Amino acid sequence: MKKLIFLAVCLLVSGMPAFAQTYQELCDRAVTYTEQDSLPQAETYIRRALKLEPANPHNALLFSNLGTIQRCQRKYEKALESYNFALNIAPRAVPILLNRATIYMELGRNNLAQADYSLVLDLEKDNEEALLMRAYIYMQQRDYKMAKADYERLLKVNPTSYNGRLGLATLEQREGKYEEALRLLNTMIAAKGENRQLSPSQYAMLYVARAGVEKDLHHTDMALVDLEEAISLDSSQPEIYLMRGEIYLAQKKKDLAKRDFEKAISLGVPQSDLRNFLQQTGK
Repeated sequence: MKKLIFLAVCLLVSGMPAFAQTYQELCDRAVTYTEQDSLPQAETYIRRALKLEPANPHNALLFSNLGTIQRCQRKYEKALESYNFALNIAPRAVPILLNRATIYMELGRNNLAQADYSLVLDLEKDNEEALLMRAYIYMQQRDYKMAKADYERLLKVNPTSYNGRLGLATLEQREGKYEEALRLLNTMIAAKGENRQLSPSQYAMLYVARAGVEKDLHHTDMALVDLEEAISLDSSQPEIYLMRGEIYLAQKKKDLAKRDFEKAISLGVPQSDLRNFLQQTGK
């Protein structure tokens, strides 16, 4: 009797139940631990459920959840493996395809992500996430025609899409269509008082984007004003200080440039990325 009691205590201490649990109970425990942000424990219970019923058709969802948990822990290769298992069970599951595409993006495998986004769009032609991300990939590939087609499709589906409009403005800027880029950004900024759904951080990015266009047009005074406005909205965005540092450096204001580059580094920009700029400040 004492031996049995000791075994029960050991099981409880180790976090393992002293009684057999069903597939559903294991899944429920995984959900509970996920909600508590106890991801290793959630992963343990998902694996136990998968082992208990390896042929259960709901395992596609379990593998997908496992992939998401692993992604949150930055276990990207393991997350990718989990999403692949999920898609082996449910190859046309759009949410899982989108999750795998996200992992591919985080691993820098944009061509594979593009294939997943294209498959999603074959299944759901108006999927906003797939349109937005495929447009971004096309833009990175300098395939501006295809990027524009996806952005325009996205804005047809959702005319108020913040990311869609900002992405299209960025595309216009890259193609040298500065007036069109400014028109799009000015429209978005002018709606600031009316649109209360956007965060200060999102509005700050609009000012940074407009400053970038003004910088390309050599309207540096206007760019600096917009960057100041961006700082007043959200001073934690390193892009602000990078751009302003470049402007100051071009103006031979080396002390101010150095200060901004160092601020960008403090906000997460790798120092190695700014080594050339810092050398030009002479500091």
